[in-house]
Amino acid sequence: MKVAVVFGSQSDQETMQKAATVLRDCGIGFSAHVISAHRTPELLDKTIRELEEDGTELIIAGAGLAAHLPGLIAAKTLIPVIGVPIASGSLGGLDALFSIVQMPKSVPVATVGVDNASNAAYLAAQILGLKYPELKKKLEEYRAGMKSKLAGQSRIEL
Repeated sequence: MKVAVVFGSQSDQETMQKAATVLRDCGIGFSAHVISAHRTPELLDKTIRELEEDGTELIIAGAGLAAHLPGLIAAKTLIPVIGVPIASGSLGGLDALFSIVQMPKSVPVATVGVDNASNAAYLAAQILGLKYPELKKKLEEYRAGMKSKLAGQSRIEL
């Protein structure tokens, strides 16, 4: 099991750390890369080739503002991409959300909510769980524990 976490700027690291935490908790190996789609396109091409050769099965890509990184990665590989729009600039991530979610036909990017890198990692785990039964079991146990905990908190005093 191998995932790559890619984001466009060091300033995105705090948001993308949430994906790393979930991946670690699930026991999923990953690599992390800071690559600007606009400033270092050659490095992006090289990294994508290396990820393909390395057996990476999913890519979680985060970007803010124009947010071209997830779509550009999806255009260059058949490895599935999960996009994380990152809140930045005056539009608070809405521009990034629209940029990532509005991909042309045949170049999809699965997209989670603004700054929700945790959900990107959970989605990656669910997808990988189709292939890796031990991961699926871990996710089932996590969900069962979550349901049990929440059921115990359903009654409150007002």
